[in-house]
Formats: sequence, structure tokens, C-alpha cells
Amino acid sequence: MTTKINLKASEFSIAEARRNFSSLVREAENGRAVRITRRGQPVAVLIGNREFERHASGPRDFAEAYEHFLESYPVEDLDIDPDEVFRDSRDESAGRDVSL
Repeated sequence: MTTKINLKASEFSIAEARRNFSSLVREAENGRAVRITRRGQPVAVLIGNREFERHASGPRDFAEAYEHFLESYPVEDLDIDPDEVFRDSRDESAGRDVSL
């Protein structure tokens, strides 16, 4: 299962981060971003290694991302009836008249 990063980062000054470094690393390990500031301005973000690897590996193509999604969320476990979900998704009308 993939750890999702919390987009609402906790924020610490450099001095606070230095004093609380171990607990901030634990926060990052648990998927919570930690924003580091200098004079109130954001200068860095501490994230867990899993999140870093995900970003550093670059973008995935659609097929790879879809395969990962199916591994993480097996469709058969979702209890979805495709006939019911997609029944009204296609317009069955003939469409508009077009002169060529």
C-alpha cells in the first residue's frame, strides 16, 4: 500500500527543526510533509524516502500507472457492477444532422 503525503505540511523554523529533528523525521516517514522556514519564508520541505523515491523516479506512462492502480485496488474487491455503473454513460441517440 502506498503512503499518501499530507498536502497540509506542518511548518517549523530552522531553529525549531534543529531542536525537533528526530520527531520531524518520524512525521516525514509517516507521510506528512514538514516545511522548513527561514524568517517566515519556506525554504525546504522534509519528506519521507518513499515519497522522495516516487518523485525521483519520474513520471510513469499511463499503462504503468494503471497497472499500479489495479495492484493497489483490485477491481474484484470493489463490489462494482459495471452494467449498473456504465448503463447511462453512452448517449444512444443518432446524434445531430450533418451535411457534407
